[in-house]
Amino acid sequence: MISRTGVMVLVVLASLASTVVAAPPVTTESLMAEMVDLRVLAEFPDPAFKTVQFSSYDRRSNLPGGPGWFSNADGFGNEPIPAFEAVLKEPGEDGIGEYLICDVQAPGAIVRCWTAAISGQIRMWLDDAAEPVFDGSADDFLRRPYNVLGERVGLDPAVFEGTFNQQNATYCPIPFAKRCRIVWTGDIRQVHFYEVQVRVYEPGAAVKTFAPQDLENAGKTIARVAERLAAPGDSMSVSGSPRSATASVAPGASADLLVDEQGPAAIELLAMQVTAADVVLALRQTVLHISFDGAPRAQVECPIGDFFGAAPGVNPFDSVPFTVKSDGIQTCRFVMPYAKSMRIRVENLGAQPVEVSCSGKIGRYEWNDDRSMHFCARWRVDHGITADPRAPQDIPFLVAQGQGRYVGTASIMLNPTDIPTPGGGWWGEGDEKIFVDDDGRPSTFGTGSEDYYNYAWSIPDIFGFAYCGQPRNDGPGNRGFVTNHRWHVLDSLPFGERMAFYMELWPHARTPGFSYARIAYHYARPGLIDDSLPITTEDVRPLDLPVNWQPRAEGGARNSVFMQAEEALSGDASGAALELVEGNLFAGSRALQWKPGAVGSKLDFGFSVAEAGWYAVDLCTLRSGASGKVRLWLDGAAQPYAEADLNAPARTMLRRLETEAQELNAGEHTLHVEFTGEVGQVIGVDFLWIQRRER
Repeated sequence: MISRTGVMVLVVLASLASTVVAAPPVTTESLMAEMVDLRVLAEFPDPAFKTVQFSSYDRRSNLPGGPGWFSNADGFGNEPIPAFEAVLKEPGEDGIGEYLICDVQAPGAIVRCWTAAISGQIRMWLDDAAEPVFDGSADDFLRRPYNVLGERVGLDPAVFEGTFNQQNATYCPIPFAKRCRIVWTGDIRQVHFYEVQVRVYEPGAAVKTFAPQDLENAGKTIARVAERLAAPGDSMSVSGSPRSATASVAPGASADLLVDEQGPAAIELLAMQVTAADVVLALRQTVLHISFDGAPRAQVECPIGDFFGAAPGVNPFDSVPFTVKSDGIQTCRFVMPYAKSMRIRVENLGAQPVEVSCSGKIGRYEWNDDRSMHFCARWRVDHGITADPRAPQDIPFLVAQGQGRYVGTASIMLNPTDIPTPGGGWWGEGDEKIFVDDDGRPSTFGTGSEDYYNYAWSIPDIFGFAYCGQPRNDGPGNRGFVTNHRWHVLDSLPFGERMAFYMELWPHARTPGFSYARIAYHYARPGLIDDSLPITTEDVRPLDLPVNWQPRAEGGARNSVFMQAEEALSGDASGAALELVEGNLFAGSRALQWKPGAVGSKLDFGFSVAEAGWYAVDLCTLRSGASGKVRLWLDGAAQPYAEADLNAPARTMLRRLETEAQELNAGEHTLHVEFTGEVGQVIGVDFLWIQRRER
């Protein structure tokens, strides 16, 4: 059989090309090489393919805009309709059944898998082989298939960690010439999240079917690709002639930085740095315009800081197409070809003068009138949204008509929730929905916003990999400015006629005042049009969190009592170097900052509990490059019950210093904070957090 998605894929691909142009065969090794070859993305693919996603999305979401469109039983277990393509064997008394993840009967390749959690087994058959190529743990298949398959031929699985395997996703290409069939055996009552992305090639495409021996034969390619995925900024080679320029731009003015009218050529690398009295504001209010081949409106139109995927401010990360360094230098390696001309211009929509430095490399490029494409980055923002779980909404990222290739996404949000935990304060319960060409329903339908960005369970962790990252998350929980990005390189999404990308905005709790900026990175053949609007001064107005917020004891923070740190001080603190720092990041718009004079210095906080029981006695702490280490002691105990390093280079965040529950009697208690860092460092405490727990 072939899935309904597969039928749509074959119809669309057949319409994209009347004849199959001879192309080198697709192999495991050729797909690996694509993982670090950004030049490939700038042309419409040959052979043509459509990227589709098989996932555990809620099958009640079967009619766009219909009654079940925002249904959310997408892998938690016991869903009303099994979250699979088909039920192959009904569950027995033990709850174990067999379910079809996909059955694609066409040449293709698996290019990405993901899971938040799954048990059971997966079997994968390629072509019409009698024996499965993979027969083992579902979790291994969806997170680390090459680890398992590579061990069969003696490969060290360590080469794939943090490179091919990124956070909760894996990019381990598995091509097939005729067919891919994946079956899950497990208990449908248990959690079973999954996403499997597949390239489905046009009929007749030459594809060499994967075999574990491919991994042994591709040892040198694996090592080279892994090296570049591990540290792209240091290892990605870029050619071209260097160019540079600097411009001082007054408020309301614009300036050209680089202009070239000697095409065909391509921007191979673009690096920028902004200098201003308020750099964070300047990065949002200075707009980058890059236009190619005389376009009346620039194909790239985006605030400079947002364009590089780490805004607001400078939040370092390293990925295949973008690198942001702590000194403010931000680099793009997406290849930007043009047939005749290119212009890079910056526009100052703010009230302060800014200076913009730009350097780049312009390389040779042979423009192909049939396949070459211009690079595009469309930014848009909505301020003042009321995010409400009772009224989820589809947020448009890109709606375009024409031919192109989608290659990346960034979300830059201000989440003013007052629930200080991911459970309750989470903004992204909703799914991505991507319509390509003649899709009646999305050919990519996700299972949650964080799942799209390759992580899970709404974690606030700062992380970065070759294709994905969360370079900013202020906290506590998911409160404040939150930025996610994902680059579609191996899993790019070509479209022949149209593309519509939406992400559901679905928070855990009603949240007024939400600001949602996002960028759709894509390549476009001449003639593509989209629904974006020019950026206005209102779009880039200064943003801040609500004044004097107070944490709310709901969601994951239920059964909690919060106390401002300065109000909970106990004992004699007169000799301590204490001050209040102000900012709307902090509860009550202020936090206590302590600069210990010596290692071993202590600060005491007092609190009481009304009845005996088990309690987590935690602090909401400030993490920054100036922060140090601490130990926590309770009521004069002989041993500390927690310790932590609060240092966070190049960032300022709030994080819960979460501990194991302690058994406490009713009455008064004292929390002792001991400084164990280096003299000169500081300890910031926003509030005490006492939460009743079950043992």
